[in-house]
Amino acid sequence: MTSARDQRIVVTGLGATTPLGGTITETWEGILAGRSGARTIDADWVTKYELPVTFAAQLAVHPSEVLARHQIKRLDPSAQYALIASRAAWEDAGKPEIDPERLAVVMGSGIGGVWTLLDQWDVLREKGPRRVYPLAVPMLMPNGPSAAVSLDLGARAGAHTPVSACASGAEGMAYAAEMIRSGRADVVVAGGTEAAIHALPIAGFAAMQALSTRNDEPTKASRPYDTGRDGFVLGEGAAVIVLESEEHAKARGAQIYAVLAGIGMSADAHHITAPEPNGAGASRAMKEAVESAGLSLGDISHINAHATSTPVGDVAEANAIVRAFGEDVAAGIPVSGTKSMTGHLLGAAGALEALLSILAIRDRLAPATINIDELDPAIPLDVVRGEHRTLPDGDIAVMDNSFGFGGHNVALVFTNA
Repeated sequence: MTSARDQRIVVTGLGATTPLGGTITETWEGILAGRSGARTIDADWVTKYELPVTFAAQLAVHPSEVLARHQIKRLDPSAQYALIASRAAWEDAGKPEIDPERLAVVMGSGIGGVWTLLDQWDVLREKGPRRVYPLAVPMLMPNGPSAAVSLDLGARAGAHTPVSACASGAEGMAYAAEMIRSGRADVVVAGGTEAAIHALPIAGFAAMQALSTRNDEPTKASRPYDTGRDGFVLGEGAAVIVLESEEHAKARGAQIYAVLAGIGMSADAHHITAPEPNGAGASRAMKEAVESAGLSLGDISHINAHATSTPVGDVAEANAIVRAFGEDVAAGIPVSGTKSMTGHLLGAAGALEALLSILAIRDRLAPATINIDELDPAIPLDVVRGEHRTLPDGDIAVMDNSFGFGGHNVALVFTNA
């Protein structure tokens, strides 16, 4: 019998709610249509605070269309999104019958319940402490989403919340795989969620010149690798997968989308926001992911890049890819920047791009990056643009890169099942 440590970890369910659609199917359709989810924010606080950025990639389907009223009232939007995506993934996985003490949840978030925190601060200042909502603290906690999902599914093997900025969702999936390999759980619902389209995060990101200021052209603002890129587009949503050991999945006759074959993680220890320019830390994560999958660098058929559309970040990641794979191999790997359509979902970004990587394997298609008018000559990569790229038949491996403020680097490798 295969030991838990040696078990292959497989993906049996997918769920998401994003700026392109209320489901992962709608989101993938939007990706293949080359549609941007960015649009002008229709809220009075944009004018009230004279925000320099007036658009974002907002959720396509409001949670009120999916969840009950009491859930909307008692959960921060970040937890609402996580609950929607997790329920969809659980349904897609066939609602496996499992001992609750063998079921776990890992839900990453970069910022947590910022809406609750700031709204209740306003209540305190304007109306006093007696009017603060009794559930304010559990709603604003960063672990609120993982707690909400574990309560909903009755998951008792653990409920965890990796917080590593924009690498949180991918790290959540990595942690989930390790829970199964260590024997702590048989099934883990894992991913990331973020709901930070609020005046303060927008003002903060804008102050550090991280956001695009193309207020008159929201759909063209996220443009990874383009010479005219000027920052990322803030997005929101959640993306979740169901992970289990291959043995467990086959025993219950589950559909298997892909194998989470390799995990690589590192830290830059360079700067609180800027990536290490030569890609030293990020390249280590990529190489570790490939090695842990038992593959060679030449086995990677496609990379869904972090590719936020920032002038510095895109070049640093390109340098990291070249450093990890070597110039010749790197030049032959199709690279997609799907944030050009979804915007940057922060703590949910890596999770969403993991799902898109899985669907790329299923459909043998690397999606085209939109909004590239002139490819930056400092990016020596085979960036997929114009038309989607057909991926090879047979066994293939796809990499999902995620990097976060603080120097967090996570690379995941998925293979076909």
